[in-house]
Amino acid sequence: LAAAFAAASTCSAFAPSTPPSSSRRLSSLSMARAAPTTIKIGIFGGGTVGGGIVDIITKKKAYFTDLTGHDIQVKKVCVRDATKERDWAVPDGCDIVTDYDDILNDDDIDVVVEVMGGTTDAKDIVYRSLRASKNVVTANKALIAAHLEEIEGVLEEANEGKGPDEEVEFRYEAAVCGGIPIIRSLQSDFVGDEITMISGIINGCTNFMLTSMDKGGKSYDEALAEASRLGYAEADPTLDVGGFDARSKLRILMRLAYGVEVDEDEIPCRGITDLTKVDFEYAKMLGGTIKLLGVTEKVGENKVTAFVSPCYVTEDDSLFSVNGATNAVEVISDNLKSSTYIGQGAGRYPTANSCINDVIALAKSDSTPRPFNPLVPETMMVNNYDSVFFLRLRYRDALGITRQCGEVCEKHGVSIHSILQNPVTKREDAAFVIMTEKVSVSAIKAVCAELEGLDWCRGPAFYMPVLREDWIRSA
Repeated sequence: LAAAFAAASTCSAFAPSTPPSSSRRLSSLSMARAAPTTIKIGIFGGGTVGGGIVDIITKKKAYFTDLTGHDIQVKKVCVRDATKERDWAVPDGCDIVTDYDDILNDDDIDVVVEVMGGTTDAKDIVYRSLRASKNVVTANKALIAAHLEEIEGVLEEANEGKGPDEEVEFRYEAAVCGGIPIIRSLQSDFVGDEITMISGIINGCTNFMLTSMDKGGKSYDEALAEASRLGYAEADPTLDVGGFDARSKLRILMRLAYGVEVDEDEIPCRGITDLTKVDFEYAKMLGGTIKLLGVTEKVGENKVTAFVSPCYVTEDDSLFSVNGATNAVEVISDNLKSSTYIGQGAGRYPTANSCINDVIALAKSDSTPRPFNPLVPETMMVNNYDSVFFLRLRYRDALGITRQCGEVCEKHGVSIHSILQNPVTKREDAAFVIMTEKVSVSAIKAVCAELEGLDWCRGPAFYMPVLREDWIRSA
């Protein structure tokens, strides 16, 4: 290897039992092609993604050596149970271990790949690895969303006093949308541009479910059962169907796009649990469909807004035909206008592929010293946004419903574009939809709260934004 690892300045809370005696830096591995050096990897997590990483490295070993000039080897894989049967072949020279220190205290390991998940042990592993002058590759969106600023601090601490060829790096392409290279793109492809909006289908489970409700006419419960049977939904699907998984990813995209630092809990988040067949019937009547989207938009000088919510999407929209477990992200910017990235957002090989790309970038000395792009302290998130809204109300028969809706909307400054009502076949399913003009979400919430208090309103009102302001189809 090209250089020696700088001695790590470890925090006592995460200090390894045996301090590293030497150091080596991966991004300075510019060696002659005639004598490939070895890059040794330690993987935390031997499950779906970890196994995929091992498979890809084994399959493409010769190509990676030719591409980078280095022999990339998996030296150790840390798992919970070493006796468990694996669905991937353990490479020659690779040890299956159960003790974190077997990797963290191994001075021969240059890159730590964390694909075990969680935010407790994984956090300790990432921090100790960086402080021990090991590069880190992770797919852990929850960890990054919760501790982004802290990770930046540990990275700065680990690189303090080091030259550019000695600095360690933190890479996380697989953390957002699995196999889609959206992180790398936001790090490098928009540096001379100005991003004005990002909207994305960034959770495969919910997109699969909504496709089943739209195309297959399934109820929410039926769609969830199918997603669970096919392995798209976890045993506890709350993070997916509640929109929280998408919110974690959106928080990371916001930092990359706008340099804004925001607490994840500040981002308004509404999942898909309140959607019904009726909503899809009305969406089809309007000529569109419903997608769970993460949206962030620049709304003024140094101001951005963001939300995760079901959204009405028109049939001519780039996100309309993205179905099944597929992910898609559209980036709107001044120079490139609209750029859409579509691909597999989860699964063994899509996620492993992104981890491998990070490892190969390190081996090629493709440096990314600021993994989250520069912070712009003056930029802030505003917790309100304007949109056209789809408002669905379930009702019982009464006189004056239309008049009362108009009065309540007028009171809160909400202009009605149209009112839609399908023929009622079951009284318990009786519902109508109000489409508004562009108004603030705070105004819509006030309208919903007041309408829900009227005698004829059955249950909570449901609202969702319309993704595009120019949603009305031309003749």
